[in-house]
Amino acid sequence: MSPGINRRVFVAGVAGVSAASLAVGNLEAQEKEAKKNKPESVRPNFIAVSTYSYWRYRDDSKLGIEECIDLAADAGFDGVEILHVQMQDQSNGALQRIKQRAFRNGLDLCGFSTHQSFVSPDPAERQKNVDHTIKCIELAYALGIPTIRVNTGRWGTSKNFDELMANKGIEPRLEGYTDDQGFAWVEDGLQKCLPVAEKCGVVLGLENHWGLGRTAEGVLRVINAIESPWLRATLDTGNFLEKQYEQYTELAPEAVFVQAKTYFGGGTWYTLDIDYERVAEILRGVDYRGYISLEFEGKEKHETAIPKSLAMLRKAFS
Repeated sequence: MSPGINRRVFVAGVAGVSAASLAVGNLEAQEKEAKKNKPESVRPNFIAVSTYSYWRYRDDSKLGIEECIDLAADAGFDGVEILHVQMQDQSNGALQRIKQRAFRNGLDLCGFSTHQSFVSPDPAERQKNVDHTIKCIELAYALGIPTIRVNTGRWGTSKNFDELMANKGIEPRLEGYTDDQGFAWVEDGLQKCLPVAEKCGVVLGLENHWGLGRTAEGVLRVINAIESPWLRATLDTGNFLEKQYEQYTELAPEAVFVQAKTYFGGGTWYTLDIDYERVAEILRGVDYRGYISLEFEGKEKHETAIPKSLAMLRKAFS
């Protein structure tokens, strides 16, 4: 083959490679442009219901957990959050029946809502609440539930819960003690629970639930002081009584569970006007993909109020 022919072949080959590279480059640019213009596909948040929504501490609606699971399935929820104080039987047999009932209804057991208070100058009282919280972690583990709601607790200087609510969740400290001491007790109590939480794979979700956790600032103070992946936040939309959207925004990055209050028929203690499309936007902004759990706290009958609540949350979080 002559040198001239070799040069022609070489030039043609280079031209072919260049054309191919250009074509690949154009294709990649087109794909990037297509991806950029493609609408973002986001899975809607699953919607659960707390058994509290059926029970609400009302004498005329104190239903059992298994009955609440059946009602949740009939209504079309994706999961159920269990209120611990509502449980009538905590034996292993009862726990396994609850778990099976949810499975047969196609529902996740996604949350376990507990009560405790570490805000006490009495070490024995604080230890009692540590023991109680550890027991609740173990109950959640037996039920296959991955997170439990925990509280800081409060000073307990209000006469009763009605008085606390009348004062917007604010109460005076115990005489002779400071908030700094209270936070130290809370942090110490939760630290004692965390080894069991990690062993069981159950995240503690510290809720904005009155007392020292009444504000996002209070909840975050505890979470940031402890710095454990097994302590995060449960965000309750109904427990911020001032600057609610600002506080949702503060707490949202740490949220592993969200409780959504509704008040059809008027609230038991108060009624908040909550824009759930705005809440959904805040949560999408931090890529929150977890459950939204309905806590209906109104006076309307649950038979009508809960379906309306579900429809509203489905729309907002779709």
